[in-house]
Amino acid sequence: MRRINDFFIRHSWVSIVLGVVAASVLTWMLYPGRSPGATVVRACLYSVAGVAAVLARRRKEKRFAGGSTERLVSVEQHLRAGEVPSDPEEREAMREIVDRRLHQTRHRVVGLVFLAVLFAGATVLFGLTGGPLRTVGLAVFGVVFMGWLTWNSNRQTRRLRTMRDAMRSGSPHGSAQAAGLPPTHPAV
Repeated sequence: MRRINDFFIRHSWVSIVLGVVAASVLTWMLYPGRSPGATVVRACLYSVAGVAAVLARRRKEKRFAGGSTERLVSVEQHLRAGEVPSDPEEREAMREIVDRRLHQTRHRVVGLVFLAVLFAGATVLFGLTGGPLRTVGLAVFGVVFMGWLTWNSNRQTRRLRTMRDAMRSGSPHGSAQAAGLPPTHPAV
């Protein structure tokens, strides 16, 4: 899993392509009467703003990590493992990235509630206009997706806060496990 995560950090375009493919397949399954080619073109056009946002965020994180993809991969590995970097430059990069991500996620609860309301409203409206099988499928997808999104959001926020606290403790060779972060499997 670690190699897969590192691969996606180094090659962000792959995650973008996989996202467009997943969106195309999902859209085509929901609206099977349309041609697959038109569905892919539509998903690509809808994804332009998301692609721009992902690339801009990745560029900023690389800049905060010292301008190199390898340094960003190293910081991400330390963050996932719960280890405070020993190198002063990596510590500063970690501090910048952790503070920036915590600042970016300050409204995450409001965002999660908004997404839950959006999924519920879309499911109700889809139920009024679509078939019952598709409505149940969308409802199941919404519940599973929101459950996963909430769990992952809580896990990442806890990991970031624990790393911030471990770095504030001042120990250059300390670990986030000492500050309460559960250890992760080395392959994760």
